[in-house]
Amino acid sequence: MEILSLYNNLNTFLIIGALLFSMGVYGLVTRRTLIGMLIAAELILAGASINFMAFNRFTAPDPQVGQIFTLFIMAIAAAEAAIGLSIVVAIYRNYKSIDAEDLVELKG
Repeated sequence: MEILSLYNNLNTFLIIGALLFSMGVYGLVTRRTLIGMLIAAELILAGASINFMAFNRFTAPDPQVGQIFTLFIMAIAAAEAAIGLSIVVAIYRNYKSIDAEDLVELKG
């Protein structure tokens, strides 16, 4: 099979997006550290972005819609990473651990 035919196929992009999304969900369920969970959440957002761009390229009549959604997802991912890492640093300073199971005594 030619590489060009794989590149011009919606199913290829959807499979890649589904793999990234499923790896992110698996990472959120299995990781014990907060940084691992943060990376898994980034994988989920990357999978969603790939799906938006794939549908944008192959099915959308207006090509700017999928690109705008993807830019919003990228902005949300950047804000999530910045806020998440600052929370992880604050938790590490107080508890000397970033293990999620050690944080059961947090009160909010």
